[in-house]
Amino acid sequence: MAILRPNEIRDMSIEEMEARLAELRTELARERAVAAAGGSLENPGRVKELKRTIARLLTIMKESQKEGEVDRT
Repeated sequence: MAILRPNEIRDMSIEEMEARLAELRTELARERAVAAAGGSLENPGRVKELKRTIARLLTIMKESQKEGEVDRT
């Protein structure tokens, strides 16, 4: 799975973002399990990449939720 750029994420619907987030979290758990079992990772940088992409997704999801809120001041 490729890295998601902010522009690509913003073009997604909330449902697509949630689905992609679940996929990324599953892949991250799989990579961590391999590392914990003493296995050799194909791409050690992939764990960092996955964590960054998950954080990016969560940030943009939070931003889109904030945009939907009405200013109550």
